[in-house]
Amino acid sequence: MIEVEHLSKIYGSTPAITDVTFSVDQGEILGLLGPNGAGKTTTMRILTGYLPATSGTAKIAGYDVHEDSLAVRQRIGYLPETPPLYPEMTVEGYLHFVARIKGVPAGDRPQKVQAAMARCSLQDKHRVIIRKLSKGYRQRVGIAQAIVHDPPAIILDEPTVGLDPRQIIEVRNLIKSLAGTHTIILSTHILPEVSMTCSRVAIINRGKVVATNTPENLMTQLTGGSGYELEINGEAPLAKQVLQNVPGVILVESLPTSHLHPHPHHAYLRVISQPGKEPGKDIAAALIKAGFGLYEMRRVSATLEDVFLQLTTEEKNLPLEVDSGTTEGEAA
Repeated sequence: MIEVEHLSKIYGSTPAITDVTFSVDQGEILGLLGPNGAGKTTTMRILTGYLPATSGTAKIAGYDVHEDSLAVRQRIGYLPETPPLYPEMTVEGYLHFVARIKGVPAGDRPQKVQAAMARCSLQDKHRVIIRKLSKGYRQRVGIAQAIVHDPPAIILDEPTVGLDPRQIIEVRNLIKSLAGTHTIILSTHILPEVSMTCSRVAIINRGKVVATNTPENLMTQLTGGSGYELEINGEAPLAKQVLQNVPGVILVESLPTSHLHPHPHHAYLRVISQPGKEPGKDIAAALIKAGFGLYEMRRVSATLEDVFLQLTTEEKNLPLEVDSGTTEGEAA
């Protein structure tokens, strides 16, 4: 449905994005995840025809964004970070206006407007002037204008920014309800947004896509997906030497203790295991044999936060979609 290949945008001598490549299947929600300034908004503006690319191609529903801009705009719904609302209009009046400028036939507009309001739970606000709505409801109106013409693709730039926790949950559930019948790209720098909403993730950092996969596969790729957190009685450097020799262990590191009430004679360690390996029994046996007291051993899994922090703070790329047989640099 959405295909992006080797997309770049350069302002003067400064690259905003470089060689961005990914794809989104029909009915899928892709989370475009990255820190502020990573290139997410630039990518979305190119996809929606608001900004020309310096090089590369982007296609939506088979139409080239540059060469068939009008056809693409007819097939996408776009919610920029600041919703494009007219505050003096009523909700229903505004949606009728948007439906008209998006080319919805006059006979179909009432049904399309009612359907968009129903999807966004706006029926009881249809006569309310937009400026009187809460920020959460204004965001709903923004999503309604993006879907009022029933486009196959929807592009949402930071759709929950500035909302309170309740409003975030409501908008998140709304976006999830659109999947299947719509293909969605969701830009965000908020990690829970991705893990709770998106079926696949493209992490962008410094203008480049550094990983593309499901959240679960990204976590497995980065750290083997699991490990153990330990509290032991003894010196951490000596314990690390013992644990590094346990079969199946690939990394041993000290845990931060700022959130704990650490015992002055205890060490706190994280042990990362190889994919498919379960060395917990051998870890405990090795420590006890070496004379360490084992006070706690807890099984843990890598989080999306671990993936995000490592990929956006180190010069590191993961192979793209290793589970589907592609290699680094190929389209997802």
